[in-house]
Amino acid sequence: MTGSRVMKWVTGSFEILLGIPLIGGAFILSTAYVPLGIMLILHIVTLVLSASNKEPKYGSILGIVTSVVAWIPFVGMALHIITGILLMVTAAQKPAPANYPHPPHVSNL
Repeated sequence: MTGSRVMKWVTGSFEILLGIPLIGGAFILSTAYVPLGIMLILHIVTLVLSASNKEPKYGSILGIVTSVVAWIPFVGMALHIITGILLMVTAAQKPAPANYPHPPHVSNL
């Protein structure tokens, strides 16, 4: 399992926890929105790892957007849940097979 897939599981789990109605919002408010900044950094790290491993990046990109706009009460809750699901789905997907070029054809002259 690559580092980007591990990070997708971790960030997806955190996003789901932050999306729990009332509990996630209370946690965000009681910590002065600091978890949103931490999640932003984690999503950027996951995006860089995903790009270097040529894995899907859309979950991390949505996570960055979520971290920026999650201060809006109900929008943030919905985005946390959607982002968590997308990250976990991409983490659970089997890696695509490598596309190795075919060896050049040698003709018998």
